[in-house]
Amino acid sequence: MGSRIGIVGCAGRMGRMLTEVINRAEGCSVSGGTELPGSPNLGKDLGELAGIGALGVVVGDSAKKLFETSDVVIDFTVPAATLSHAKLAAETGCALVVGTTGMTAEQVSELEQSATRAPIVFARNMSLGVNLLMTLVQQVAAALDEDYDIEIVEMHHRHKVDAPSGTALVLGEAAAAGRGVALDKVADKVRDGIVGARKRGDIGFATLRGGDVVGDHSVIFAADGERIELGHRASNREVFARGAVKAARWLKDKPAGFYDMQDVLGLK
Repeated sequence: MGSRIGIVGCAGRMGRMLTEVINRAEGCSVSGGTELPGSPNLGKDLGELAGIGALGVVVGDSAKKLFETSDVVIDFTVPAATLSHAKLAAETGCALVVGTTGMTAEQVSELEQSATRAPIVFARNMSLGVNLLMTLVQQVAAALDEDYDIEIVEMHHRHKVDAPSGTALVLGEAAAAGRGVALDKVADKVRDGIVGARKRGDIGFATLRGGDVVGDHSVIFAADGERIELGHRASNREVFARGAVKAARWLKDKPAGFYDMQDVLGLK
């Protein structure tokens, strides 16, 4: 049987993109979608909202019903809503794919607790390319010593509210893991004024905001006489939707547990 995939926040930009990607994915169907009570999009056809023609599935306001009638639900909402949805996943046993950004360590810990009763994939970035980049960054960091300074540069659109981006932090964690250190011990996220010489072994971050940039990330390994740069640029949000749908297809029928895109891609 195919995968019945539900979407919370289905009328937003990512929700509409997910509807389109799910609809054309082999063996997948859109099982439903939800918005908050009072939304002007309640009762509208998800396919028409996505611009692909009617699918016969309308926007509802009951997240619980969506979890009860789906094999997997995809969530790109906000942290507080995501935690509520994770509890519904635990209650119903429905699988959940989470691409929500800006979650704190405590919120991720709550997500893990729900994963003891339902299969959950969580990734700060659902792009397949970014997740491959994480693996490469860890390998390069492990191969090079502290003669190579590590700097992470990211740029996003002017409306992004968190900084550094979740993806930049994950890339920093990959670099730190390659060196066998904890990121919070070596991260340098703010430079302003007379800050002195760069500390050997630190991992630096630079944040840029402007325009409609979907997401640019670079990891720079700089030593005397040479520089290695690994990077990824996303030109549209479909890359995140495609990764989320791949994760949803992989997650169906998996046992309860807390997974990430490295699991989905078989990189562990």
